[in-house]
Amino acid sequence: MKKVYDDPVSALAGLLKDGMTIMSGGFGLCGIPESLIEAIKASGAKNLTVISNNAGVDGIGLGILLETRQIRKMISSYVGENKLFAQQFLSGDLELEFNPQGTLAERIRAGGAGIPAFFTKTGYGTVIAEGKETREFNGEHYVMETGLTADVSIVHAWMGDAEGNLVYRKTARNFNPMMATAGKVTVAEVEHLVEPGMIDPDHIVTPGIFVQRIVQVSGAKKHIEQRTTRKRNEMEVPAGAGEEI
Repeated sequence: MKKVYDDPVSALAGLLKDGMTIMSGGFGLCGIPESLIEAIKASGAKNLTVISNNAGVDGIGLGILLETRQIRKMISSYVGENKLFAQQFLSGDLELEFNPQGTLAERIRAGGAGIPAFFTKTGYGTVIAEGKETREFNGEHYVMETGLTADVSIVHAWMGDAEGNLVYRKTARNFNPMMATAGKVTVAEVEHLVEPGMIDPDHIVTPGIFVQRIVQVSGAKKHIEQRTTRKRNEMEVPAGAGEEI
């Protein structure tokens, strides 16, 4: 089975359609499958439900799909860095299903593991629990949450091989591994593509059995959401610093 595709557009060819559900890996702007998101924009698919921790920021990541109004509903955890997201939600143009961050992660993991639902203390007694089944176990109250799956999962990895085995780098790992397991079809973009057998098996996080398509992307951008700097205070420089020894 051929898994390697020449570019993001061909990697998603035949998969995208109006009204589908897409999982998109990443946390903020870290580890986002940016090239695949661009390909979704180019496809013109609309009325999408997107499951992601957040929706990027204005003009970057999933934010570009908000600009084109291709997203109808977001299932997410944090939306604080995206002004357009707030505008569309408050105007009623965008549906939002909020989740506590840990609950969202577990819902995705459960979906990938074939677990239809689970109980958690998080959110009991709050608006998060409204309309959901609750139960008491050993004197503690819990909310039932359902597992999440998607028609297509798009993820970003640091390295992958032609069989779809994936390795993530540091915090860019975030939601990507669990989302790779929860899509009917998983498409991975990787910064480095190698031949099978070149990755130490102990380093593989996502086995290739979960990945149906893979594409190499060069020059992946490393965005910083907020950069805060200050002028260097000369008084903070240790005495003698910079002197020749």
